[in-house]
Amino acid sequence: MDEPKVTLDVRQLGPVERRLRGALEEQLTSALQAATVKVRDEYAGEPVDVVRARLLEETRAGLHHDIADAWQPDPAELQRVAETIMRRDIAHHAAL
Repeated sequence: MDEPKVTLDVRQLGPVERRLRGALEEQLTSALQAATVKVRDEYAGEPVDVVRARLLEETRAGLHHDIADAWQPDPAELQRVAETIMRRDIAHHAAL
């Protein structure tokens, strides 16, 4: 699975966030990647909307609350990651 990566839209950032963009992207990406591993490892056939919600919940749990509260993830990226987790599980079970 491709490792998910968070890229912030500079047009939607304030001056402080622009200066911290690189560090914020690194923190968000790290939290999303950790959440992806956890959700993937605990996946038990839930529907995509549940997987997507868990990804968001776990990612936010891995962030400082100020960053978590302000972060508005790209819904399409969360959907892509959730679907990848589900496809990987289906492929794994098919190989057994």
